[in-house]
Amino acid sequence: MSAPTAAGSLRLFVAIELPDEVRRALAATVAALSRTGMSGDAVRWVRPDGVHVTLKFLGATPEARLPAVEGALRAAAAAGRPFRLQLAGVGSFGGARNLRVVWAGVAGEVDALAALAARVDGALAPLGFPAEQRPFAAHLTLGRVRDGTPPAARAGIFAALEALPPPPALPIPVDRVSLVRSTLGPGGASYRALAIFPLQ
Repeated sequence: MSAPTAAGSLRLFVAIELPDEVRRALAATVAALSRTGMSGDAVRWVRPDGVHVTLKFLGATPEARLPAVEGALRAAAAAGRPFRLQLAGVGSFGGARNLRVVWAGVAGEVDALAALAARVDGALAPLGFPAEQRPFAAHLTLGRVRDGTPPAARAGIFAALEALPPPPALPIPVDRVSLVRSTLGPGGASYRALAIFPLQ
């Protein structure tokens, strides 16, 4: 996901953006983890304004394809109704000694979320974006463990996660889907919504 973007193309993904209150709660969670001293420089934390529910990663996409992508997403969003999610604890991928990703979970109408992701996937497949092979797993990525971090350090981060009080179960109303551009820079990726598609 960190490959450079070819000239004339945009690095895109489809996402549900979060309310400011939820972003603030996640920022507090990351700050609490950082204060444990367990992570040191081992975790590359996502900036709060960059946390989102990713529905599909498109990668480098020629600008000329934007109208077709937007048309497909407009149809996928219009076929669904608004629904509600909420924050639900923190966790990780990879296990104690191979921990790779720190995330916050989501609960609520997760079946509606999975159906939305499937519609987005199905709408974009005819445009040449490969269909997802893995089941959709909704989560909010908070940080990624840096390559080369020793297993003992990963286990320490895992233990800190296990002891951390969960963030408040704040509501996440879902009434739109965003097509987001990711721009890579020295300080990490920055994000900007190029188009928003309401659920009907």
